[in-house]
Amino acid sequence: MLLFYRTNVLERVSTTAERIILHCDLNNFFASVECLGKDELKDKPVAVAGSVEKRHGIILAKNEAAKKFGVKTAEAIWQAQQKCPDLVLLPPHYELYNSYSQSVRRIYERYTDIIEPFGIDECWLDVTGSTFLFGGGEQIAQSIRQAVKKETGLTVSVGVSFNKVFAKLGSDLKKPDAVTVISREKFKDIVWPLDIGELIGVGQATSQSLCRIGLFTVGDVARANPDMLRLVLGKAGESLWKFTNGLDNAPVISSEFAPPPKSIGRSTTPPENICTREDVMTVLIKLCDRVSASLRQNHALAGVVQVHIRDTKLNITEHQRKLDEPIRLTELLFRTGLELIDEIWNREAPLRSIGIRAAQLIPQDESFQLSLGCDYERLERLEKLECVIGNTRERYGKDAIVRCRQLSGEALGIYSSFGKLVL
Repeated sequence: MLLFYRTNVLERVSTTAERIILHCDLNNFFASVECLGKDELKDKPVAVAGSVEKRHGIILAKNEAAKKFGVKTAEAIWQAQQKCPDLVLLPPHYELYNSYSQSVRRIYERYTDIIEPFGIDECWLDVTGSTFLFGGGEQIAQSIRQAVKKETGLTVSVGVSFNKVFAKLGSDLKKPDAVTVISREKFKDIVWPLDIGELIGVGQATSQSLCRIGLFTVGDVARANPDMLRLVLGKAGESLWKFTNGLDNAPVISSEFAPPPKSIGRSTTPPENICTREDVMTVLIKLCDRVSASLRQNHALAGVVQVHIRDTKLNITEHQRKLDEPIRLTELLFRTGLELIDEIWNREAPLRSIGIRAAQLIPQDESFQLSLGCDYERLERLEKLECVIGNTRERYGKDAIVRCRQLSGEALGIYSSFGKLVL
């Protein structure tokens, strides 16, 4: 293992004139892992699905053969099977994916310690200071590509550029098992003809807004007046103009230097529709448990609770509430989230997914105004209890302790008033 001299990440600038950023994207990651060592699946269309037995399961990942039939991530299984009747469906194995992700990460660490994860299967690498040891950016990218393939059996596409935005774009341009270089001298020829939706951070709504004013390609946006873009998209318009002109200077930030999160949320799409309030409660308590644990890990409290629901027609409704005082206990998040869902759900339309998010996070050691009539001693005892539960799960597994609601699907108790648990 190579040891690199570490300084503040924002000050780590090479003596060379240009940064060299890689974006590594493992190809069809979940599906590729599932196919390893299974010769019978070679050349067959394969997809990893949330629930193979349920009609309402969704496609989580697909291989190249399935892509050729038009199978898409996040579409329903029945839709994918209409496109590809011979589609092989496999259940997910998340622990296996995490294991392979860590193995690939160790390969990246041979070349640099400045690694920023972007999901389980993607990472940015700043290799500017590594070129003296391993050669130029393209040479390093090829070395990584070959090592990943040889040691794990997986393939990776790597984008090489002078900033993160174009490096990410480069890894998307050629797949699978490829290296794409987007240099400062040639980026206009490569990037500007592309549809604006190809750029990271440009979703469907932003793309539609730009199309309405006659901006269809990356080059259209790059040549537009930034003041006009700011008028149409707000502050995001100015950032987008900078990105399209190659002016992204964001550093690659290692996980230990990552800034604290601005919000923490969890959502899920169950294999079957959520039809009753009891169904909502069963799903919501699990999500709140995970949000509460994450808040505790980040030493934060929630000043705002947000929920969103998505019905079977894929219509999304959101709602939020600013709290009188910050919270993070599972039961308090659950109570607030349930009240918000009750306010926006008419109960006639089944739900496909729900989510809850803790926003406007406040450091746990920050002072805040106390409320009269609240039993803070009881809340402190419950906080200690949740810490013990969290430590037990960390040591013995997430299923070592579960809530009765999660087992029975019935509401055995909620806070009927702030700080009071009714069993």
